[in-house]
Amino acid sequence: MAPGKVKNIKKSALQLSEGVKQPPSVNKEAYNFTRQKRKKLLTAKDYVKGIISQNKIILSQAITIIESNHTSHKKIASEIIEACIPYSGNSIRVGITGVPGVGKSSFIEALGTQITSSGQKLAVLTIDPSSKKSGGSILGDKTRMEKLSTDPLAFIRPTPSSGTLGGVAGKTRDTIILCEAAGYDTIFVETVGVGQSETMVHSMVDFFLLLMLAGSGDELQGIKRGIMEMADALVITKADGDNIKRALQAQTKFKNALHFFPLAESGWTPCVLKCSAVSETGLIDVWETILNYIKFVKQNSWFQQNRDQQSAYWLNQTIEENIKQYFYNDPFIKKELVKWKKEVLSGKTSSFIAANKILEKYFKLKD
Repeated sequence: MAPGKVKNIKKSALQLSEGVKQPPSVNKEAYNFTRQKRKKLLTAKDYVKGIISQNKIILSQAITIIESNHTSHKKIASEIIEACIPYSGNSIRVGITGVPGVGKSSFIEALGTQITSSGQKLAVLTIDPSSKKSGGSILGDKTRMEKLSTDPLAFIRPTPSSGTLGGVAGKTRDTIILCEAAGYDTIFVETVGVGQSETMVHSMVDFFLLLMLAGSGDELQGIKRGIMEMADALVITKADGDNIKRALQAQTKFKNALHFFPLAESGWTPCVLKCSAVSETGLIDVWETILNYIKFVKQNSWFQQNRDQQSAYWLNQTIEENIKQYFYNDPFIKKELVKWKKEVLSGKTSSFIAANKILEKYFKLKD
């Protein structure tokens, strides 16, 4: 190579240039601002003020406190509920249930959209099933109700059952009070399906709606009589297209079946309707039926009588739930349970005897 000449060096195609400097993955200012806001604990008065002024964010935060099992949240939760009670009680509370696949979410969104389009405010409260293994819950109602979840007049709040349905249902009742204080004049309480949750939800609503499918076999065998007796109306869903004929047949079957049931305490005769969330047919009939029922039971005084009975029921349920938690959280009981479980599992005693021994010692301890 001649002196003074520089050899040409070919750059590799794999060589990386420095390029544009990327911003940090976390915005520190936003992160610090969020942390400061989270650290600021609102008082019960602040929450109540936000709820009454119809602030959805404050309402959601208050519901989270009510749902919390943390000891420090119980006092403020009680204060929030107590302060909201004078502003509650003015809504129509509707329980909605049905077998999986019946289209509860589609029905609620279609009917809910019609309700909000008339200027009314709707809150949708759902009890979602939790995994017994992981304790996790899907809480997917906001994704299933895309249109309603973005409606400014609607509020959707899913609650995980967490394996303790009675406790969660009780908190749902408290959530109803908060939603009513926030100005929601219609409350939908959706259950996870046909089962134990129906009894709980039935005890906190004014009108109980049972959704049914047509053409899924023997419809009458697929539903427990007790649930049908609780229903104030049955609605055959997905009554569109080729399914209209089957829906009409199912409607006749259910009408005939309801004749064998005793008359409800309200004096109301349950009716059987059909609708389609897709074609948006029959939804107005369902809503008018609910309004006619409310008018009927207010005239014969059952409306307030039913709410009074529900309040008494939840008084007892809340006491039982708190006693249960207090009992199992007692340090003495925890030790006794470990001891007697070993006795039961080794076959030295029975579960019945062990339970009585534990209770005897507990009551002696508390005397």
